[in-house]
Amino acid sequence: MVLSCSITEKSDNNTGNQDVLVGAAQVDKYLPLLEGKAVGLVVNQTSQVNQQHIVDLLLSHGVNIKYIFAPEHGFRGDHGAGEKVSSSKDPKTGIDIISIYGKNKKPTADVMNSLDVMIFDIQDVGTRFYTYISSMHYVMQAAAESNVKFIVLDRPNPNIMYIDGPILEDEFRSFVGMHPIPILHGLTVGELAQMILGEKWLTIGLESAEQQTKDLMSRLDLTVIPVANYSRETPYSLPVPPSPNLPNDLSINLYPSLCFFEATPISIGRGTDLPFQVVGHDKINQGNFKFTPKANPHSAPYPKLEEKLATGETFTSSNVRGLELSIFMNWYQLFDKAGVEFFERPEFMDKLAGTDKIRTSILAGQTAEQIKQQWQAGLQNYLAKRKPYLIYQ
Repeated sequence: MVLSCSITEKSDNNTGNQDVLVGAAQVDKYLPLLEGKAVGLVVNQTSQVNQQHIVDLLLSHGVNIKYIFAPEHGFRGDHGAGEKVSSSKDPKTGIDIISIYGKNKKPTADVMNSLDVMIFDIQDVGTRFYTYISSMHYVMQAAAESNVKFIVLDRPNPNIMYIDGPILEDEFRSFVGMHPIPILHGLTVGELAQMILGEKWLTIGLESAEQQTKDLMSRLDLTVIPVANYSRETPYSLPVPPSPNLPNDLSINLYPSLCFFEATPISIGRGTDLPFQVVGHDKINQGNFKFTPKANPHSAPYPKLEEKLATGETFTSSNVRGLELSIFMNWYQLFDKAGVEFFERPEFMDKLAGTDKIRTSILAGQTAEQIKQQWQAGLQNYLAKRKPYLIYQ
Protein backbone atom coordinates (compact mmCIF):
# COMPACT_ATOMS: atom_id res chain seq x y z
CA MET A 1 0.00 0.00 0.00
CA VAL A 2 1.30 3.45 -0.91
CA LEU A 3 0.13 6.41 1.16
CA SER A 4 0.05 9.94 -0.18
CA CYS A 5 2.01 12.45 1.89
CA SER A 6 0.40 15.74 0.97
CA ILE A 7 -2.70 17.75 1.71
CA THR A 8 -4.11 20.51 -0.41
CA GLU A 9 -5.32 22.79 2.38
CA LYS A 10 -2.55 24.70 4.14
CA SER A 11 -4.45 26.31 7.00
CA ASP A 12 -7.64 26.24 9.04
CA ASN A 13 -9.21 28.88 6.82
CA ASN A 14 -12.69 28.59 8.27
CA THR A 15 -11.60 29.69 11.75
CA GLY A 16 -9.73 32.89 11.08
CA ASN A 17 -6.54 31.16 12.30
CA GLN A 18 -4.93 31.33 8.86
CA ASP A 19 -1.33 31.03 10.01
CA VAL A 20 -1.82 28.11 12.38
CA LEU A 21 -1.44 24.57 11.03
CA VAL A 22 -2.59 21.89 13.47
CA GLY A 23 -0.69 18.63 13.70
CA ALA A 24 -3.40 16.67 11.89
CA ALA A 25 -3.08 18.92 8.83
CA GLN A 26 0.61 18.08 8.39
CA VAL A 27 0.03 14.67 6.85
CA ASP A 28 3.50 14.54 5.30
CA LYS A 29 4.95 14.28 8.81
CA TYR A 30 2.92 11.33 10.04
CA LEU A 31 1.53 9.36 7.08
CA PRO A 32 4.89 7.57 6.58
CA LEU A 33 4.55 6.29 10.17
CA LEU A 34 1.20 4.69 9.30
CA GLU A 35 2.06 2.90 6.09
CA GLY A 36 1.27 -0.81 6.39
CA LYS A 37 0.17 -0.37 10.02
CA ALA A 38 -3.02 -1.16 11.90
CA VAL A 39 -4.11 2.13 13.43
CA GLY A 40 -6.32 3.14 16.36
CA LEU A 41 -7.66 6.67 16.76
CA VAL A 42 -8.61 8.56 19.93
CA VAL A 43 -10.74 11.25 18.30
CA ASN A 44 -13.99 13.17 18.55
CA GLN A 45 -15.87 15.93 16.74
CA THR A 46 -12.90 18.31 17.08
CA SER A 47 -10.57 16.04 15.11
CA GLN A 48 -10.91 17.97 11.88
CA VAL A 49 -8.78 19.58 9.20
CA ASN A 50 -10.55 22.20 7.13
CA GLN A 51 -13.97 20.79 7.99
CA GLN A 52 -12.91 17.22 7.12
CA HIS A 53 -12.81 14.69 9.93
CA ILE A 54 -9.45 13.00 10.37
CA VAL A 55 -11.13 9.59 10.00
CA ASP A 56 -12.21 10.53 6.49
CA LEU A 57 -8.86 12.16 5.77
CA LEU A 58 -6.89 9.07 6.75
CA LEU A 59 -9.21 6.71 4.93
CA SER A 60 -8.77 8.81 1.78
CA HIS A 61 -5.02 8.17 2.09
CA GLY A 62 -5.49 4.41 2.47
CA VAL A 63 -4.77 4.18 6.19
CA ASN A 64 -5.97 0.97 7.86
CA ILE A 65 -8.09 2.24 10.76
CA LYS A 66 -8.97 -0.69 13.01
CA TYR A 67 -10.71 1.09 15.90
CA ILE A 68 -11.99 4.48 16.98
CA PHE A 69 -11.80 5.15 20.73
CA ALA A 70 -14.45 7.52 22.11
CA PRO A 71 -13.76 9.71 25.19
CA GLU A 72 -16.25 11.66 27.32
CA HIS A 73 -19.05 13.19 25.18
CA GLY A 74 -18.57 10.44 22.58
CA PHE A 75 -17.08 10.20 19.09
CA ARG A 76 -19.53 12.77 17.71
CA GLY A 77 -19.48 15.00 20.81
CA ASP A 78 -23.22 14.56 21.36
CA HIS A 79 -23.24 13.13 24.91
CA GLY A 80 -23.75 15.31 27.97
CA ALA A 81 -21.21 15.67 30.78
CA GLY A 82 -20.84 12.42 32.69
CA GLU A 83 -23.26 10.61 30.37
CA LYS A 84 -22.40 7.00 29.60
CA VAL A 85 -20.59 6.49 26.29
CA SER A 86 -21.31 3.07 24.82
CA SER A 87 -19.24 1.10 22.33
CA SER A 88 -20.83 0.91 18.89
CA LYS A 89 -20.08 0.98 15.18
CA ASP A 90 -19.67 4.13 13.10
CA PRO A 91 -22.57 4.03 10.61
CA LYS A 92 -20.63 6.02 8.01
CA THR A 93 -17.44 3.94 7.87
CA GLY A 94 -18.36 0.70 9.61
CA ILE A 95 -15.38 1.09 11.97
CA ASP A 96 -15.84 -0.23 15.52
CA ILE A 97 -16.07 2.49 18.16
CA ILE A 98 -14.78 1.50 21.60
CA SER A 99 -15.76 3.62 24.59
CA ILE A 100 -12.97 4.77 26.91
CA TYR A 101 -15.29 6.76 29.15
CA GLY A 102 -17.19 5.04 31.92
CA LYS A 103 -16.30 1.74 33.53
CA ASN A 104 -13.54 0.95 31.01
CA LYS A 105 -11.25 3.94 30.63
CA LYS A 106 -8.38 1.99 29.15
CA PRO A 107 -8.35 -0.16 25.99
CA THR A 108 -7.93 -3.86 26.70
CA ALA A 109 -4.75 -5.77 25.90
CA ASP A 110 -6.62 -7.85 23.29
CA VAL A 111 -7.60 -4.71 21.41
CA MET A 112 -4.19 -3.09 21.75
CA ASN A 113 -2.40 -6.23 20.55
CA SER A 114 -4.23 -5.88 17.23
CA LEU A 115 -2.74 -2.39 16.68
CA ASP A 116 0.63 -1.06 15.61
CA VAL A 117 -0.04 2.66 16.10
CA MET A 118 -2.38 4.73 18.27
CA ILE A 119 -3.14 8.35 17.34
CA PHE A 120 -4.49 10.97 19.75
CA ASP A 121 -6.08 13.98 18.04
CA ILE A 122 -8.49 15.84 20.32
CA GLN A 123 -8.87 19.55 21.07
CA ASP A 124 -8.19 20.36 24.73
CA VAL A 125 -8.89 23.59 26.64
CA GLY A 126 -5.93 23.60 29.04
CA THR A 127 -7.53 22.72 32.37
CA ARG A 128 -6.61 19.76 34.57
CA PHE A 129 -10.22 18.71 35.14
CA TYR A 130 -11.08 18.47 31.43
CA THR A 131 -11.13 14.70 31.05
CA TYR A 132 -9.64 14.31 27.57
CA ILE A 133 -6.14 14.47 29.05
CA SER A 134 -7.04 11.73 31.53
CA SER A 135 -8.18 9.58 28.61
CA MET A 136 -4.90 10.32 26.87
CA HIS A 137 -3.03 9.12 29.97
CA TYR A 138 -4.81 5.76 30.05
CA VAL A 139 -4.33 5.19 26.33
CA MET A 140 -0.63 6.03 26.69
CA GLN A 141 -0.42 3.35 29.38
CA ALA A 142 -2.13 0.81 27.16
CA ALA A 143 0.19 1.68 24.28
CA ALA A 144 3.26 1.25 26.47
CA GLU A 145 2.09 -2.10 27.82
CA SER A 146 1.42 -3.46 24.31
CA ASN A 147 4.38 -1.87 22.54
CA VAL A 148 2.12 0.23 20.33
CA LYS A 149 3.52 3.46 18.93
CA PHE A 150 1.72 6.56 20.27
CA ILE A 151 1.34 9.67 18.11
CA VAL A 152 -0.09 12.97 19.33
CA LEU A 153 -1.33 15.28 16.60
CA ASP A 154 -1.03 18.48 18.57
CA ARG A 155 -3.54 21.33 18.67
CA PRO A 156 -3.39 24.80 20.27
CA ASN A 157 -4.40 25.36 23.87
CA PRO A 158 -6.79 28.36 24.01
CA ASN A 159 -5.76 28.95 27.64
CA ILE A 160 -2.04 28.39 27.10
CA MET A 161 -1.06 31.80 28.46
CA TYR A 162 -2.54 31.07 31.91
CA ILE A 163 -0.87 28.97 34.60
CA ASP A 164 -2.75 29.04 37.88
CA GLY A 165 -4.27 27.00 40.65
CA PRO A 166 -2.98 24.50 43.21
CA ILE A 167 -0.85 21.55 42.18
CA LEU A 168 -2.88 18.33 42.45
CA GLU A 169 -2.29 16.49 45.73
CA ASP A 170 -2.09 12.68 45.51
CA GLU A 171 -5.03 11.98 47.81
CA PHE A 172 -7.38 13.96 45.56
CA ARG A 173 -6.41 12.22 42.33
CA SER A 174 -9.35 11.15 40.16
CA PHE A 175 -10.44 11.08 36.52
CA VAL A 176 -10.98 14.87 36.76
CA GLY A 177 -7.37 15.29 37.86
CA MET A 178 -4.63 12.71 37.48
CA HIS A 179 -1.33 14.59 37.27
CA PRO A 180 0.57 16.88 39.69
CA ILE A 181 -0.08 19.96 37.58
CA PRO A 182 -2.06 23.15 38.30
CA ILE A 183 -5.69 23.65 37.25
CA LEU A 184 -4.53 25.82 34.35
CA HIS A 185 -1.40 24.01 33.22
CA GLY A 186 -0.38 26.07 30.17
CA LEU A 187 0.50 23.05 28.02
CA THR A 188 -0.74 21.63 24.77
CA VAL A 189 -1.65 17.94 24.83
CA GLY A 190 1.58 17.19 22.99
CA GLU A 191 3.67 18.97 25.61
CA LEU A 192 1.72 17.27 28.40
CA ALA A 193 2.27 13.85 26.82
CA GLN A 194 6.01 14.53 26.82
CA MET A 195 5.84 15.61 30.47
CA ILE A 196 3.85 12.53 31.49
CA LEU A 197 6.54 10.38 29.91
CA GLY A 198 9.54 12.38 31.10
CA GLU A 199 8.36 12.77 34.70
CA LYS A 200 7.55 9.05 34.97
CA TRP A 201 3.86 9.70 35.62
CA LEU A 202 2.82 6.90 33.30
CA THR A 203 2.43 4.47 36.21
CA ILE A 204 -0.23 6.71 37.82
CA GLY A 205 -3.49 4.80 38.05
CA LEU A 206 -2.05 1.33 37.49
CA GLU A 207 -3.85 -1.13 39.72
CA SER A 208 -1.21 -3.62 40.79
CA ALA A 209 2.32 -3.43 42.11
CA GLU A 210 3.38 -5.69 39.27
CA GLN A 211 2.09 -3.20 36.71
CA GLN A 212 3.71 -0.31 38.53
CA THR A 213 7.13 -1.93 38.44
CA LYS A 214 7.09 -2.25 34.67
CA ASP A 215 9.44 0.11 32.91
CA LEU A 216 6.65 1.63 30.85
CA MET A 217 8.53 4.86 30.28
CA SER A 218 11.29 3.20 28.28
CA ARG A 219 8.79 1.14 26.29
CA LEU A 220 6.53 3.93 25.04
CA ASP A 221 7.43 5.11 21.56
CA LEU A 222 6.00 8.67 21.60
CA THR A 223 5.90 11.05 18.64
CA VAL A 224 4.36 14.53 18.78
CA ILE A 225 3.49 16.34 15.55
CA PRO A 226 3.64 19.99 16.66
CA VAL A 227 1.35 22.81 15.59
CA ALA A 228 3.09 24.89 12.91
CA ASN A 229 3.24 28.69 13.02
CA TYR A 230 2.18 28.70 16.66
CA SER A 231 3.61 30.25 19.83
CA ARG A 232 2.44 30.78 23.38
CA GLU A 233 1.35 34.27 22.33
CA THR A 234 -0.74 33.15 19.35
CA PRO A 235 -4.49 33.77 19.79
CA TYR A 236 -6.56 30.84 18.61
CA SER A 237 -10.33 30.60 18.23
CA LEU A 238 -11.52 27.00 18.29
CA PRO A 239 -13.20 26.07 14.98
CA VAL A 240 -15.31 23.32 16.62
CA PRO A 241 -16.80 23.34 20.15
CA PRO A 242 -14.64 20.96 22.22
CA SER A 243 -17.68 19.67 24.16
CA PRO A 244 -21.44 20.35 24.22
CA ASN A 245 -21.30 22.87 27.07
CA LEU A 246 -18.31 24.85 25.80
CA PRO A 247 -19.90 26.26 22.65
CA ASN A 248 -17.71 29.34 22.12
CA ASP A 249 -14.55 31.19 23.11
CA LEU A 250 -16.26 32.99 25.99
CA SER A 251 -17.37 29.76 27.67
CA ILE A 252 -13.84 28.38 27.28
CA ASN A 253 -12.42 31.52 28.91
CA LEU A 254 -14.86 31.26 31.83
CA TYR A 255 -14.68 27.50 32.27
CA PRO A 256 -11.72 27.45 34.72
CA SER A 257 -13.42 29.97 37.02
CA LEU A 258 -16.99 28.62 36.86
CA CYS A 259 -16.36 24.87 37.00
CA PHE A 260 -16.23 24.85 40.81
CA PHE A 261 -19.95 25.70 40.82
CA GLU A 262 -20.55 22.11 39.67
CA ALA A 263 -20.01 21.08 43.31
CA THR A 264 -22.69 23.50 44.57
CA PRO A 265 -26.50 23.89 44.17
CA ILE A 266 -25.90 26.71 41.67
CA SER A 267 -26.49 26.36 37.92
CA ILE A 268 -23.86 27.49 35.44
CA GLY A 269 -26.32 27.37 32.57
CA ARG A 270 -26.29 23.73 31.50
CA GLY A 271 -29.57 23.22 29.69
CA THR A 272 -29.61 26.77 28.32
CA ASP A 273 -28.07 28.54 25.34
CA LEU A 274 -25.41 30.03 27.63
CA PRO A 275 -23.59 27.18 29.40
CA PHE A 276 -20.58 28.36 31.40
CA GLN A 277 -21.64 31.94 30.71
CA VAL A 278 -24.27 32.42 33.43
CA VAL A 279 -24.54 31.66 37.13
CA GLY A 280 -27.80 31.52 39.07
CA HIS A 281 -30.11 29.90 41.60
CA ASP A 282 -33.87 29.70 42.06
CA LYS A 283 -33.95 30.86 45.70
CA ILE A 284 -30.68 32.57 46.64
CA ASN A 285 -29.22 34.93 44.11
CA GLN A 286 -27.56 38.15 43.11
CA GLY A 287 -27.93 40.00 39.83
CA ASN A 288 -31.08 40.12 37.71
CA PHE A 289 -30.38 37.81 34.78
CA LYS A 290 -33.04 35.10 34.54
CA PHE A 291 -32.82 31.70 32.87
CA THR A 292 -34.58 28.34 33.03
CA PRO A 293 -32.50 25.18 32.46
CA LYS A 294 -34.22 22.58 30.31
CA ALA A 295 -33.21 19.02 29.49
CA ASN A 296 -31.33 18.53 26.25
CA PRO A 297 -30.36 14.96 25.30
CA HIS A 298 -27.21 16.08 23.49
CA SER A 299 -25.78 18.47 26.07
CA ALA A 300 -27.64 18.39 29.38
CA PRO A 301 -29.93 15.38 29.85
CA TYR A 302 -30.42 16.20 33.56
CA PRO A 303 -29.50 19.85 34.13
CA LYS A 304 -29.31 21.33 37.58
CA LEU A 305 -32.45 23.34 38.49
CA GLU A 306 -34.30 21.78 35.56
CA GLU A 307 -37.49 23.73 34.67
CA LYS A 308 -36.87 26.16 37.55
CA LEU A 309 -36.50 29.90 37.02
CA ALA A 310 -33.01 30.88 38.14
CA THR A 311 -31.81 34.41 38.76
CA GLY A 312 -28.20 35.50 38.78
CA GLU A 313 -25.38 36.87 36.68
CA THR A 314 -24.54 36.76 33.01
CA PHE A 315 -20.95 37.02 31.80
CA THR A 316 -21.69 37.42 28.09
CA SER A 317 -19.59 40.61 28.00
CA SER A 318 -17.02 39.41 30.53
CA ASN A 319 -13.27 39.86 30.25
CA VAL A 320 -12.57 37.21 32.91
CA ARG A 321 -9.56 35.11 32.01
CA GLY A 322 -7.54 32.51 33.86
CA LEU A 323 -8.71 31.47 37.34
CA GLU A 324 -10.88 34.10 39.05
CA LEU A 325 -12.01 32.98 42.52
CA SER A 326 -14.03 36.08 43.44
CA ILE A 327 -17.13 35.04 41.44
CA PHE A 328 -17.31 31.74 43.30
CA MET A 329 -16.58 33.27 46.69
CA ASN A 330 -19.22 35.99 46.31
CA TRP A 331 -21.88 33.33 45.85
CA TYR A 332 -20.53 31.39 48.83
CA GLN A 333 -21.01 34.46 51.01
CA LEU A 334 -24.67 34.77 49.90
CA PHE A 335 -25.36 31.16 50.82
CA ASP A 336 -23.45 31.49 54.08
CA LYS A 337 -25.51 34.51 55.12
CA ALA A 338 -28.69 32.63 54.30
CA GLY A 339 -27.53 29.63 56.32
CA VAL A 340 -27.79 27.31 53.32
CA GLU A 341 -25.19 24.67 52.48
CA PHE A 342 -23.01 25.88 49.61
CA PHE A 343 -20.56 22.99 49.27
CA GLU A 344 -23.25 20.47 48.44
CA ARG A 345 -20.67 17.99 47.08
CA PRO A 346 -17.50 18.70 49.09
CA GLU A 347 -15.66 15.61 47.85
CA PHE A 348 -16.26 16.60 44.23
CA MET A 349 -15.17 20.16 44.97
CA ASP A 350 -11.89 18.86 46.34
CA LYS A 351 -11.37 16.59 43.34
CA LEU A 352 -11.90 19.52 40.95
CA ALA A 353 -9.53 21.67 42.98
CA GLY A 354 -7.03 18.85 43.49
CA THR A 355 -6.88 19.80 47.17
CA ASP A 356 -9.22 20.54 50.07
CA LYS A 357 -7.42 23.78 50.82
CA ILE A 358 -9.57 26.01 48.58
CA ARG A 359 -12.76 24.81 50.23
CA THR A 360 -11.45 24.88 53.79
CA SER A 361 -9.85 28.29 53.27
CA ILE A 362 -13.13 29.72 52.00
CA LEU A 363 -14.93 28.26 55.01
CA ALA A 364 -12.26 29.82 57.25
CA GLY A 365 -12.94 33.28 55.80
CA GLN A 366 -9.76 33.79 53.82
CA THR A 367 -9.72 36.19 50.88
CA ALA A 368 -9.13 35.18 47.30
CA GLU A 369 -5.68 36.79 47.46
CA GLN A 370 -4.76 34.81 50.57
CA ILE A 371 -5.94 31.57 49.00
CA LYS A 372 -4.02 32.16 45.77
CA GLN A 373 -0.86 32.89 47.74
CA GLN A 374 -0.93 29.32 49.08
CA TRP A 375 -0.01 27.78 45.74
CA GLN A 376 2.57 30.24 44.42
CA ALA A 377 5.59 28.20 45.55
CA GLY A 378 4.12 25.10 43.91
CA LEU A 379 3.60 27.00 40.66
CA GLN A 380 7.22 28.10 40.60
CA ASN A 381 8.38 24.52 41.03
CA TYR A 382 6.00 23.41 38.30
CA LEU A 383 7.25 26.07 35.87
CA ALA A 384 10.81 24.83 36.30
CA LYS A 385 9.79 21.17 35.98
CA ARG A 386 7.78 21.63 32.78
CA LYS A 387 10.42 23.67 30.95
CA PRO A 388 12.20 20.73 29.23
CA TYR A 389 8.91 19.59 27.67
CA LEU A 390 7.87 22.85 26.02
CA ILE A 391 7.58 22.77 22.24
CA TYR A 392 6.41 26.35 21.65
CA GLN A 393 8.11 29.58 22.66
